[in-house]
Amino acid sequence: MSESTFDLTINGKVAEITLSRPDALNSFTPSFWSGFREQVEALDDRGDVRALVISSTGKHFSAGMDLAVFHAMPDLSAQEPGRARAAMMKTIAAFQETFNCLERARFPVLAAIQGGCIGGAVDLVAACDVRYCTAEAFFVIQEINIGMMADVGTFPRLQKVMHEGLVRELAFTGRRLSAERALSSGLVNETYQSQDEMLQAVRATAQEIAEKSPLAVWGSKEALNYGRDHSTMDTLKHIVTWQAGMWHMPDMQTAFKAQKAGEKPDFDDLLPNKPVI
Repeated sequence: MSESTFDLTINGKVAEITLSRPDALNSFTPSFWSGFREQVEALDDRGDVRALVISSTGKHFSAGMDLAVFHAMPDLSAQEPGRARAAMMKTIAAFQETFNCLERARFPVLAAIQGGCIGGAVDLVAACDVRYCTAEAFFVIQEINIGMMADVGTFPRLQKVMHEGLVRELAFTGRRLSAERALSSGLVNETYQSQDEMLQAVRATAQEIAEKSPLAVWGSKEALNYGRDHSTMDTLKHIVTWQAGMWHMPDMQTAFKAQKAGEKPDFDDLLPNKPVI
């Protein structure tokens, strides 16, 4: 993890990754792209983290890709064209994997967005399970404004949560999407008047999630992600397989016992992800 790029805190069962380069608009440096994925996967491997909040510092959430990333990319112009293009394909896929890990994580990921969420930052929040923002926040598919297409995850994810015509408009024009329209279009769940108010609410939601059975939450996330990309009948079959394999009766007994006693249930953590050999 690069401490100059983002910070990590863990409060009980809830982790928070905070972008920490406000003077540089929290742009994503070369070290971010490996460090972020590494940290998210490490949190997932632990088994005791039940929710992740992604927040930021300063006036803007993030300006997206730092120019240093483009400068750091190797010059392949002298290489054989087919091999050069194949290498570029692998590079773009690696960028995508940085945010794919958020969908693979066994816990829900909640994004708390203030100010500008631009370019690669839209790729990031699109991969989160739930998004919240402040009233002055705005979103920009910035890539079209610098002569390229968005390629790290914005398109396939946003067109599943927003009206496709709106996604196309934003993709083709590079216009700003206001917080008000982000809320009405389904991109965010709620808007708040201040960042402090938003963070308090988002952290409370993350804590509420952390108090549920982590196995049931993980199964719910798996089913929702699968259902986004498959038919209803295929998803039902997937749920049958998951439920038959993962349904954990002691968790239900724990929930019933806590409800009867008027207490909060205390569920076991997930097992850590460890190699079998």
